[in-house]
Amino acid sequence: MNIQQITNILEEFAPLSFQESYDNAGLIVGNKNSEVTGVLISLDITEEVIDEAIELGYNFILSHHPVVMGGIKRFNGNNYTERSIIKAIKNDIAIYAGHTNVDSVMTGVNGKICEKIGLSNCKILSPKIGELCKLVTFVPSAHAEKVRVAMFEAGAGHIGNYDSCSYNTNGEGTFRGNDQSSPFVGEKGKVHHEPETRIETIVPLHKKSTVIKALLNAHPYEEVAYDVYTLSNTYEQAGSGMLGILETPEDEISFLKRIKEIFNAGSIRYTKIKNKPIKKVAVCGGAGSFLLNKAKALGADIFISGDFKYHQFFDAEDDIIIADIGHFESEQFTKELFFELLTKKIPNFAIRLSNVNTNPIKYL
Repeated sequence: MNIQQITNILEEFAPLSFQESYDNAGLIVGNKNSEVTGVLISLDITEEVIDEAIELGYNFILSHHPVVMGGIKRFNGNNYTERSIIKAIKNDIAIYAGHTNVDSVMTGVNGKICEKIGLSNCKILSPKIGELCKLVTFVPSAHAEKVRVAMFEAGAGHIGNYDSCSYNTNGEGTFRGNDQSSPFVGEKGKVHHEPETRIETIVPLHKKSTVIKALLNAHPYEEVAYDVYTLSNTYEQAGSGMLGILETPEDEISFLKRIKEIFNAGSIRYTKIKNKPIKKVAVCGGAGSFLLNKAKALGADIFISGDFKYHQFFDAEDDIIIADIGHFESEQFTKELFFELLTKKIPNFAIRLSNVNTNPIKYL
């Protein structure tokens, strides 16, 4: 098992194209062709985590937070970031981060939070825009079903809870092959008229290349005509935060106490109680204050996240309860998420959760 094989699993689950512009998800340190001796999973990269990997004999660390976010001009060991990278390189340890791309997928960080709380009917709180395209192709009518199925199997045609979605119209195609052509139908040098089906289907941008490859392989023509249109539609399968429902409404204080226990939070900072049951819950792992207005607009009773500033608590007004459980606390189950993903895909491989508590915040 080499690094590339492991990163392929991670990026199939959470494409790097889903990460935010400020992020640095992906392989940060290491050669993709290097053989992996073991994977250590951590929320953060610190010198202690790298020491743990060295002691275990593992040469691949999978973290949620990137060890490098901005540009680094010098590696002199003046701070924990520089020291961690130097130690990793000296000991031939690769570092990979799955960050906002893992936040963005349905079964990612926020999906795991919803699972821990026991929410159902979950959906993305703020879906991504510009992540979809429309693929249109023209196929001899007798071969249309084969081409449709190939594109669907490659990831096309998903809209919400439906798959195999396409729109089809029948028409007539014309073409004339030159002396170097090998036409599937008709004769070279002569204009041919062929009954064709126009197939339109939706494709996530991160699957575009795979779907087009499947189209080309399944299509009978020597030269395949197809169009790709970028769409401004929201992509409901990826984005920031999540919204879910409690099957049984809960008293506000009882719910907050349950959240404190689930996330082992040193404390919860929360806004004024509204004296009504909690039913609809919005969540965002990490720093989620930017989603507060979205949570309010969708009618959430409470918004669970971290890193709210003093003045941002006023923005709850009387519309919603803000519950700040802490950045680390809200994302701690990402380690479990990574472990479940990798052990399912490669069950007979050395994969361990780090024993280092990287939370820099302590509570009295």
